[in-house]
Amino acid sequence: MEVIKIIGVALIGLIIIILLKQYRPEFAIYVSLLVGVLILVLVMDKLSGIMNLIQTIANKSSINMGFISLLIKITGIAFLSEFAVSICRDSGEGAIASKIEIGSKIVIVAMAVPILSSLLELIVKILP
Repeated sequence: MEVIKIIGVALIGLIIIILLKQYRPEFAIYVSLLVGVLILVLVMDKLSGIMNLIQTIANKSSINMGFISLLIKITGIAFLSEFAVSICRDSGEGAIASKIEIGSKIVIVAMAVPILSSLLELIVKILP
């Protein structure tokens, strides 16, 4: 069960962080970052399975693979930016976290423009 591994890693990291904050608080952020990366590594296997399933479904249907690829990239950007925002907030840098959120949202909207324009073209063709 993957979730037990994830919770175990998180709890062990939490205990180490609590102990470190008493003696060496500057190292706590490094442990937090390491725990986050370790959890990402633990779920990569599941993520690749999801990617394969999406590609299989896209191949069976008439969905443009460019759009599927774009949606996967957008999802990846959302996950990575949330990870970075969490690390910034954990280290007390809320201002930087806000800037990462705004920047990633702008990048996501910019990347979604081709999908939105294609959808609008389809709507215009359907309407009389």
